[in-house]
Parts: sequence; structure tokens; C-alpha cells
Amino acid sequence: MNPTQLLILNGTLLDPAKGRLELGDLLIVDGRIAASGAGLRAQAPDATPLDVAGCYVAPGFIDMHVHFREPGQEHKETIASGSAAAVAGGFTTVCCMANTTPAIDSDTQVEFVLTQAARVDRCDVRPFGAITKARAGNELAELRLMHEAGAIGFSDDGVGVGSAAVMLKALQYVKMFDGLISQHCEEPTLSGGCMNASATALRLGLAGIPAAAEEVMLARDLVLNRRVEARYHVQHVSTAGAVELIRQAKKAGLPVTAEVTPHHLLLTDAACGSYDTHFKMNPPLRGATDVQACQTAVADGTIDCLATDHAPHTPEDKAQEFDKAPFGVVGLETALPLYAEALVRGGRINWLQLMEKMTTNPARILRLSDRGALTDGLRGDVVVIDPDKTWRIDPAKFRSQSRNTPFTGRRVQGAIRYTVRGGRVVYTAET
Repeated sequence: MNPTQLLILNGTLLDPAKGRLELGDLLIVDGRIAASGAGLRAQAPDATPLDVAGCYVAPGFIDMHVHFREPGQEHKETIASGSAAAVAGGFTTVCCMANTTPAIDSDTQVEFVLTQAARVDRCDVRPFGAITKARAGNELAELRLMHEAGAIGFSDDGVGVGSAAVMLKALQYVKMFDGLISQHCEEPTLSGGCMNASATALRLGLAGIPAAAEEVMLARDLVLNRRVEARYHVQHVSTAGAVELIRQAKKAGLPVTAEVTPHHLLLTDAACGSYDTHFKMNPPLRGATDVQACQTAVADGTIDCLATDHAPHTPEDKAQEFDKAPFGVVGLETALPLYAEALVRGGRINWLQLMEKMTTNPARILRLSDRGALTDGLRGDVVVIDPDKTWRIDPAKFRSQSRNTPFTGRRVQGAIRYTVRGGRVVYTAET
């Protein structure tokens, strides 16, 4: 056997970049895809074989939005534990947000994350730099220096940039080097609640976050960006109004892209009725109309990609009263079957289109031209999926350090069997 050659045999190749869905083999040599198609065993007799009959073979997933908490909150998640969770979920590339302690707002902080990720060497971890210093919204961080150090883009995620003047400067600045702004759309004077502003919030006696908080900031940014035309990405879309704003902006030719999470595709604010803080996230769960609008937007291309917003918290944090507990849920290890439930089994899209939203599209948005497809010469980042396997979500089995999922006990279909990064198997499902 040749350790530098991996031959994945008898799978169904799902390559959204070429619209290909066909039975075949995939050969990876020295960390790169070397060939794909039928009968490759004869061409590579010395390669290490991996028989995946009955499974899909797709590019490794790319998540544009995770929180790994390092530095500063390693008791919730580290780059090592987050990477383990990522590959267990089929993700070979993840982009971690800047809301660490301290914030990732300098080139040295960017370099720290990249160094830690290289030491772990399990998945490719790309940091976002903060848009503003300390994510305070007042003064631009050193965007160019962070870009040159390896920042994949810029976001103050956890808060939106409240000042229109500061956001305009950020858009103008990153335009000079084709940088990416990824915005948490939440107008601060309309925020301050802990769940969706709705009849459910009134019944529960909880302060609400209106849909307008998301839509007002998004509308403002789209207006600011009309003449600048910087690359602008909308994080965790949650409302029907935001979907329509993005749809109209795309029709007008603006350079806007968007993402949506599993929980905003499956759950409504009715889930908060028991005061269970595992259903508390930001943006909050919305109404059924909003969920349907987000599903439709994925299907028609208004929403480009799927992101988990993996946000680990300790049991002690989530055990507080609903209005005091932190926002956020974990999602890396449960993403695939939940997306499949909401979109594929819901009849919105097929498996090939699902893979496009999880691989090709995020690679395009992030300018990662060496991955996101099963093309010869690209990185040997591959995921093997058993589409028929049914299982029950059990947080006790998570690789993440945290267990804060709203989907405990949910029966799902579709599982990761192997994750391969650079031709090396980095995750194998328990049998």
C-alpha cells in the first residue's frame, strides 16, 4: 500500500461544480485529486483502498461561520476540539469568527489562530478578523494587515456595525484589496431582547427582537454599498423581509451573498415556549413564514450557502434564566442530516444542489479556488456520506467540548462515514 495514494472505490460521485452524479472511484495522490471515474483500481494498484459502496462521495464541506472560542474561552471550545467536531460533521474547511477574548482584531491574533490550527492539523481553520477594534464599532481595525496575515474576511459577528459611517469606511477600505465584509445584521437600537418579537414572546413575558432589527441594518448596508460594490456577505439570514432585500439586491447586480443556518430552516419561535435556553440564539428563531421564506431562498439561489454558526457554551451558561443565558447553539456535528431534512427531504432541492450550498458556493465566496469540487488537481478534501443511515442526536457523543444543541434526541437520516483532508483520513465513523 502507498500511504501517499488513497483510492476511494465504488461510491456515487457528487460534484456540484460539474453537475456530476455518477458511480465511480476517486484517486488522491500526494494530497491532490488525481483522477475520478470508473475502473481506477487497475490504474493505481498500490493505492490504499477505501470501499464506500452505497455512499456519496463529495467535496469536503466548507463552513463560513463557526466560533471556536480560542483565545480566551477555551473552557467552551478550543481550535483542537472544534476541529474534531468539524471533521466529524464532514467539514474540512471552517472560518472562525473574531469574537474571542481578546477579539481577533490584529495581524498577530490572526497569526495565532493559524498557528494553533496548523499544530492541530485536522481541518483547515481560517480566521475572520474584526471589522472594528475590539468589535466596539467605533474605529476600523487594521484590516489590510490582517488580510495580509491570512484573514479570510472581516466580521464583528455577535454584534452588527451600528455606525453607518464606520460601515461605509469598511466597505471602501476592503474594496481596495477585494476583501470580504461579513455582517451580523442587527440594528442596535432595535435590539436588546432575547427572542423573536411575537405573540409567543408576549405570552412568555420576554423582551423581543423584531425582524426589523435585521432588515433595517441590511437595507442600510445595501444602500451604502451601491456605489462602493465591495464583497458583502449576510450572515445567518432569519426573516422573510431580509430574504426579499437580498433577492432584490441580487437582481440589481449588487455583489451580495448570504447564508442560513440549520435551526433557522427547521425551527420556529414556538420552540421557546418551555423557556429552554437551547433554543436561544441570535438572530432568534422566527415564525413559520420566515422559515418557509428561508427554505425557498435556498432553493432559488437567493441564499448562496449553508453555515452552522456553531456557538459552544457550557451547561452552566445555558442553565441560567432565558433572558440571562448567552445566545448560541452548536451545529457542526449535526448539520448534514438537518440540512437534508429541511431541504432535500422537504423537496426543496436535491443532494447535488445541497452539496453546492455546502462546498462549491462557499469556496467561491471565500476565493478558495483550490477546493469545493472533485476536479483533478484540487485539494484532496473529500467527505463520504451514507445518505440512508438513521440515527438519534446524542450530545454526549459530540467531539465538541459543548453540548448546547436544540436537537437533542431528534431522529435524523444521513451520516458522515469518512472525512478526508489532503488525502488523509481524519475521521472515521464508529461502527
